[in-house]
Amino acid sequence: MDNKKLEYFRSVLQEEMRSLLEEAEKTVSEMTADTTTFPDPNDRATQESDRTFELRIRDRERKLLNKIREALGKIDDGTFGICEMCGCEISEARLKARPVTTYCIDCKMEQEKKEKR
Repeated sequence: MDNKKLEYFRSVLQEEMRSLLEEAEKTVSEMTADTTTFPDPNDRATQESDRTFELRIRDRERKLLNKIREALGKIDDGTFGICEMCGCEISEARLKARPVTTYCIDCKMEQEKKEKR
């Protein structure tokens, strides 16, 4: 992959990371600032449910941040866009759709077939 494309993917990944970190910071500040207590048990339960849902989303985003860091590391070491299973180049269209991918579409489909069995 040429340097221009690598820099494009680096900027996409860095922007996604910035956005995720910004959302995480926003969530932390909102949760620490919100000291509302509800006398009604149903309202408290709703608040707890909302917080749990928000934290579950942030946990998924934390995992995505790790994948973004790995992808940025692959750009640095020259292995970005190479399938970890077969060693072939991952298509640019696939990388644009999911820049943190580590498998080409054929290997990913094969992996998903095995997981279904």
